[in-house]
Amino acid sequence: MRGMLEWLDNRTGYRALLQGVLYERIPGGARWRYIWGSTLVFAMVVQLITGVVLWSAYSANAQGAWESVWFIQNQMTGGWLVRGIHHYMAQVTIVLLVLHLMQVLIDGAYRAPREVNFWFGLILLQLVLGLSLTGYLLPWDQKGYWATKVATSIASMTPVVGPGLQQLLVGGSEYGHLTLTRFFVLHAGILPAAVALLIVGHIYLFRRHGVTVPKRAREKPDGYFWPEQVLRDGVASLIVMATVLGLVLWSGGAHLGAPADPAEPYAAARPEWYFLFLFQWLKYFPAGWEVIGAQVIPGLVLALVAAMPVIGGWKYGHRFNVGVATALLAGIVMLTWQARVQDSTDPEFVSAQAEAEVMAERSSELAAALSGIPVEGGLAMLRADPLTQGPRIFEANCSQCHRFEGHDGLGGQPSDPASASDLAGFGTRAWLAGLLDPERVATDEYFGGTDHVNGRMSRFVRRGVARFSPEARSNLTKVIMAVSAEGSLPLQVEQDAVQQAEIEEGRALMSSEEINCTRCHTFRDQTDGDVGPVLTGWGSRDWMLGMLHDPTEERFYGGDNDRMPSFGTEKILTEEEMGLVVDWLRSDWVRQDSQGH
Repeated sequence: MRGMLEWLDNRTGYRALLQGVLYERIPGGARWRYIWGSTLVFAMVVQLITGVVLWSAYSANAQGAWESVWFIQNQMTGGWLVRGIHHYMAQVTIVLLVLHLMQVLIDGAYRAPREVNFWFGLILLQLVLGLSLTGYLLPWDQKGYWATKVATSIASMTPVVGPGLQQLLVGGSEYGHLTLTRFFVLHAGILPAAVALLIVGHIYLFRRHGVTVPKRAREKPDGYFWPEQVLRDGVASLIVMATVLGLVLWSGGAHLGAPADPAEPYAAARPEWYFLFLFQWLKYFPAGWEVIGAQVIPGLVLALVAAMPVIGGWKYGHRFNVGVATALLAGIVMLTWQARVQDSTDPEFVSAQAEAEVMAERSSELAAALSGIPVEGGLAMLRADPLTQGPRIFEANCSQCHRFEGHDGLGGQPSDPASASDLAGFGTRAWLAGLLDPERVATDEYFGGTDHVNGRMSRFVRRGVARFSPEARSNLTKVIMAVSAEGSLPLQVEQDAVQQAEIEEGRALMSSEEINCTRCHTFRDQTDGDVGPVLTGWGSRDWMLGMLHDPTEERFYGGDNDRMPSFGTEKILTEEEMGLVVDWLRSDWVRQDSQGH
């Protein structure tokens, strides 16, 4: 082994290199204030390693990006941990960079002959922010997609070149596959290469000019990088890693929202916290003047910071620089805090954020189901989900007349009062029991706002059912069970199977003298009446689709239809949209516990 090391040293000279690196003299001795540069290098190395691991499973296309990130987060062994470390280490890196720059300013380590190294640090900060910005889009979820639109819109404000710069970043006029691939190339290729070159140059210049020793440390004996400073750097790096791991374990890993949907604006779109101050800052500029806040003033501030090595040579220049940097940092903190407070008290933002969280959880639940993510991608999976799409279709097309648990399907309250039945639980035994309740049939829950409020059904319930004997009421309960069983409702099918005997008895009672539903309705082979809707298959998917398609058909309301549009024949809704709202009303959707329908 010794001979091999001798041979290697003879060929490479590695011992002299290690000697120069490890036993570098540190004037005034090792100090804890020198740890920031090493912790930054450590953070960058962690980002490189975790980034390569994530890259191995990531699919950089708009159709498969969300799916691949979901796979990393939920199915890849240790994927959630790797992604969480990558995510939170990026946040910590920005904090470390700012702390390092503040330390450089306070110690005066930006003045001659270290100006170039200071400028390298400024460029490095911008590149790291660029890495964070480009990485934000890669999961291709709602939050990242719309936040990136906000960020690139700021770039478009640049005079003359703004629109062209935005098109270059976006890959055209629309955000899509080209946007994602360009951001991926920037995030995984161009920007990391630039960061690596800058770090090498930064370390070279640091070695060339040495440590800037504080005045109070100049009289202390010199130390060496190894082992005194290495020990401090190692402890600091371990603290950084422990902090990141703590954040990952506390949060459960990096968040993944619902798949990006360009057609569904995200009211809670905000940049990440390190850009939130700029978002808040722009609120103080009226329309048409945003370029001043987004480009001109930040550009002047950056120019002032870049000029600090020159200003620092003046009599009071150093104090001025430290004061400006402190004021800038305080202003950024204040603006960030203001943005957080305003968002937390904004009902629209809070509601949008809560809805986004529901959609994110639902997306993950769907992806975990047996049907999995379709080849068309996560967005196609979500758009085919009755639980998320049904309420939206209902709100847009049905809530003008109907309600769902008293609201419009999405929790809102329409301005006009309900003029048709509340469809929450439609087809269930409870819904039918309410319809056949003399106290409720003429209320807004059922026929209260319709032309049927004084029709034959309403009169039968209010006058006939109200006088039923206890035995007849017991029989009516069995009839309710029989009619409800026609729908084969997913949440009731097991109960129906257990109570099949009572259901069969209820079917026989449909034409009994006292109840006699078949006097007006057709039910299976009992066809005495055709005044009301056919009850064979009542509440089933096919029956409800037929009703939506054309309620004026004879098997439904025929000429007695009260204002209900023919959503199918009039092409108001597509077959897919009608299916989604029907499945939602029937509670027929993928569930995590059953891993299927």
